[in-house]
Amino acid sequence: MTRIETIVAAATPPGRGGVGIVRVSGPKVPEFAAIVLGELPLPRRATFARFLDAHQEPIDAGVALFFPAPHSYTGEHVLELQGHGGPLVVEALIARLLELGARRAHAGEFTQRAFLNDKLDLAQAEAVADIIDAGSKEAVRAAMRSLQGEFSNMVRGLTEAIIDLRTYVEAAIDFPEEEIDFLADRELSERFQNVREHFEGVEKSARQGRLLREGMTVVIAGRPNAGKSSLLNRLAGYDAAIVTPIPGTTRDIVRERIDIDGMPLHVLDTAGLRHAAHDEVEAEGIRRAQVEMQRADRVLFVIDVLEDPGGRAFSEERARLPSDVPVTLVFNKCDQAVGLPVADTTSGPPRITMSALTGEGLKTLRTHLKLCMGYQTLDGGTVSARQRHLDALSRARRHTEEAARQLRERRAGELVAEELRVAQQALSEITGEFTSDDLLGRIFSSFCIGK
Repeated sequence: MTRIETIVAAATPPGRGGVGIVRVSGPKVPEFAAIVLGELPLPRRATFARFLDAHQEPIDAGVALFFPAPHSYTGEHVLELQGHGGPLVVEALIARLLELGARRAHAGEFTQRAFLNDKLDLAQAEAVADIIDAGSKEAVRAAMRSLQGEFSNMVRGLTEAIIDLRTYVEAAIDFPEEEIDFLADRELSERFQNVREHFEGVEKSARQGRLLREGMTVVIAGRPNAGKSSLLNRLAGYDAAIVTPIPGTTRDIVRERIDIDGMPLHVLDTAGLRHAAHDEVEAEGIRRAQVEMQRADRVLFVIDVLEDPGGRAFSEERARLPSDVPVTLVFNKCDQAVGLPVADTTSGPPRITMSALTGEGLKTLRTHLKLCMGYQTLDGGTVSARQRHLDALSRARRHTEEAARQLRERRAGELVAEELRVAQQALSEITGEFTSDDLLGRIFSSFCIGK
């Protein structure tokens, strides 16, 4: 046991429902169960019981499930009381357990205890939250693979390869009197190459997993009346934004989350860009548009091909667009532009010609957005991953490459071994074998209470 307190929380969402579940975990669970239920239920067997208050009057009646340690989700004694889903009933059960000495669980504390009691590693624990937050079937499947340990096994395999390299190098350091120069051995170079290829495979799967979880943020920008809101509605598949012939209809940011073959796409429609705003509200809308563009993964700059076939609007606004955010030019209203020339932008930003009104070119735009993020529709094998996982993989890879450079240029065995040690430590952060309390606090505070 890594905790002495017994915690309690509702494991079902707040509000009315058919079933309300109260979950309890900790060393005093058997004692509390005997008091609230009249007796301790048989382990792992659904038992009908009345849930009693301090006066032995029933608060509710339902199913009780007892999971003795260590064979439970948290690794501690766990009790679940499954009753009616009224919020007053659920809160009355929690209040009764608080009276007996439990305390309310923090967000994610049940899963944190599962991690601390070695029931899950950190990547698996994060996958629990990813399953709950998943926005597509593909994301659910990827998170389930991570929960079952596939991503952790990939990382451990990579870690073992790093450890093998360290062992080989440190053996060469420990036996300098040997006539054979182990650090010049061709086998060592081949091992470094195998590790590089291993990194590529793990990082590719992790990047796909991050896209499934976090997706891509796209800001739709352009002149007033270029068709920005119509493009948002076409991408969303319904009328998410108001569309009128009046310039400046969109004043504030309109946000929609859509799905492109499993990849979440966060689309923001913004106020039309122009140098002289008509009033303070429009000026504020333009300012907010520029702020959102700074945060985006890509800007879709919409151009009315009827009014501006040469793309002049983009040339005029280019200096005010973020220099580090890629831009795609969307020449809109192509259904009405028969015979009109469209600007040749082969040497500049990528160009998509489409009609937000009819949907012509929409498939091309969707494919383009997936390619921009490196997203691929895979039949299987993608795991759920987060940006912190990619950062750790990137650091581990950099240190491994530095170790290879030290070996190649200086034959500096001690420096090679140290770089490999740091790379191994970076990988261990992913599964939680090496991590800080601050990181754990940030991760589990994002979970829902009761999980």
